[in-house]
Amino acid sequence: MAEYQKIEYRIGKDGKIVEKVLNVTGSSCVSTTKGIENSLGEIESQELLPEYYQGDELISSSETQSLESFN
Repeated sequence: MAEYQKIEYRIGKDGKIVEKVLNVTGSSCVSTTKGIENSLGEIESQELLPEYYQGDELISSSETQSLESFN
């Protein structure tokens, strides 16, 4: 069963759009919004929420261990 995902958009008076993906963990938030972002135009900046990094802890620790073994 698919998880419920919520995308929140705030449009400022200057026309700047802020997009926030809720109820998503890992990098799937990037693929979820890719089509919409392409339609909106150029992305000025991107700030990833802590939920983006959930589930990636094992990859990070194994990369760190590999790097330490070379020193």
